[in-house]
Amino acid sequence: MWFNRMLIEKESPELFGYERIKYNLTESSTTDKSLADLNIHLDENMLLCYGDHFGDRKLRELIAARYGVEADDVNVTVGACMALFIIYSSLLKPGDRVLALHPNYPADIDIPGSLGCQVDLFKLQFSEGFRLDVDRMIACLQPDTKILNITYPHNPTGAMISAGDVERLCQACEANGTYLLVDETYGDLTVGERLPHACNLSSYGICVESLSKAIGAPGIRTGWIVTRNRELQEIFVAAKEQICICGSVVDDEIACQILRQHERLMEKIRADIAEKLAIVCEELDRQDALEWVRPDGGVICFPHIKDEIELDTDEFYDVLNNKYGVFVGPGRWFSMDDRYFRVGYAWPDKEQLRAGLRGLIAAVQEVRKN
Repeated sequence: MWFNRMLIEKESPELFGYERIKYNLTESSTTDKSLADLNIHLDENMLLCYGDHFGDRKLRELIAARYGVEADDVNVTVGACMALFIIYSSLLKPGDRVLALHPNYPADIDIPGSLGCQVDLFKLQFSEGFRLDVDRMIACLQPDTKILNITYPHNPTGAMISAGDVERLCQACEANGTYLLVDETYGDLTVGERLPHACNLSSYGICVESLSKAIGAPGIRTGWIVTRNRELQEIFVAAKEQICICGSVVDDEIACQILRQHERLMEKIRADIAEKLAIVCEELDRQDALEWVRPDGGVICFPHIKDEIELDTDEFYDVLNNKYGVFVGPGRWFSMDDRYFRVGYAWPDKEQLRAGLRGLIAAVQEVRKN
């Protein structure tokens, strides 16, 4: 097993320095919340002991209620990234095959690759609105495909699929003996009804989620794995015990308090996101240098500098970052051309968002050669 640092993390704003960024459009979450914002109150007599290896029972019950499963079907992890690592490292061996969306969060490609697996990329196309052709994806399943990974709402495009698509993928994966790993990190940011949970449709369905993106609480590092396959959960907790034994009892308590007021918090967050998406639409629809697909969910989109525009991408990012103070997630984070970039529109306030988008457009116009 080997690992290289992911560019999306190596070049992240928290490592670059928030104080050096004027308009931060790199973030893929809602605005970071404080304990006061979330009305969190901690008991100063809380015992800082080892916790339940699966996660605090009360927390697992709250999560289970959201999925319509039992608490023992839930394994709390240190963020969704740990959940992904546990699943891949537990289920894969060298030579196994994984089918993954592209573009994608890099870990969904890098971890299986580091384990010596064949990673087949199912490439979503800008020209097709980043829509998933489910028939074609099912046709890509091979007899030795061990895991099929999807993320919806999609990162980095904000594209969506239908409930019927999830059901068909579950059926095809089960028939093929393939686990369907669904990253639902942006699930609470779905416009309209959430997709059905794969863990409820098949014993081969595995769901991953966290409190980082929708709630804006990445600092407590709380995610989870949900599957009704108890044998899998035993395998997953064995891996977790090797990595960290258990999670933080402090994080578990904060997560409990968040989930008890979840709907009230999300009501305000969704209203804020809708207003910010309207700003993105207004600014991007009135310019002619960028193409984009309006997201159907989440808090991110993946614009593209039009092919007919001649420019040097290194010069573009230099001007964008250093003159206009605007930072986005360049395409290289997702193994794409740097003419693509991810824009996160929910983290900054409305004034910063509008100014950042205008700086983005101005930077393209300034460095274009034609």
